[in-house]
Amino acid sequence: MDDPVLTARELVRDRFPAARAAFLAGSVLTGRRTPTSDLDIVVLLDGPPAPNRENLVYRGWPVELFVQTEAVWHRFADQETAKRNSPLLAMCSDGMLLVDTDGLGASLQTEARKRWAAGPPPLSDRERDHQRYILTDLLDDLRGCADPAERVHLVAHMLQRASELVLLVGGHWLGGGKWLSRRLAAADPGLHRALTEAAAQAFTGDTSVFAAALTEVLDRAGGPLWDGYAVR
Repeated sequence: MDDPVLTARELVRDRFPAARAAFLAGSVLTGRRTPTSDLDIVVLLDGPPAPNRENLVYRGWPVELFVQTEAVWHRFADQETAKRNSPLLAMCSDGMLLVDTDGLGASLQTEARKRWAAGPPPLSDRERDHQRYILTDLLDDLRGCADPAERVHLVAHMLQRASELVLLVGGHWLGGGKWLSRRLAAADPGLHRALTEAAAQAFTGDTSVFAAALTEVLDRAGGPLWDGYAVR
């Protein structure tokens, strides 16, 4: 396939000649690029067809388009920040600025980098206790689980929950799928490795190491919580 940066620039020029700004983001700009990597492109327009999200294939490249106005960009960034998971800020912070006709692109990239560096909103005590309770309850389920199929689902769910709790307690951004793994690996490589390896072992039936890793996660968050937990 053609060079991803040149292809992205050509796509924006062909489909969005009135674009004020455009960013290319994702694995294609890094050493993590794979044969299935796509072009993640954020486009800023003054109006229609923004806001719009579209998937397409362009010159052999799978493309995800995120087409927004300046106002919509800020609204999405605020909504995602409240959820502590902002793909938009990540894309515009780390991405390559392809088009910037009037300075909007540079301005949004500066804002994205500042907001990303500042981190997500801190976890409240109520939120932290809820996460501790959920993981404690799941750990009890795992210890009593005798069904291999249920164990697989429990381990997968607990790996996600534990990874999120580590990131939340540490004040780091969340992520989904592979990005959850990458965020945790960047925040705490040792714990990321311990959780991942223990989960793989737990899938086969030996859950003791995984349970110990989960206990460490809970201890970092204030310890297990079940008896006496109440929501008022």
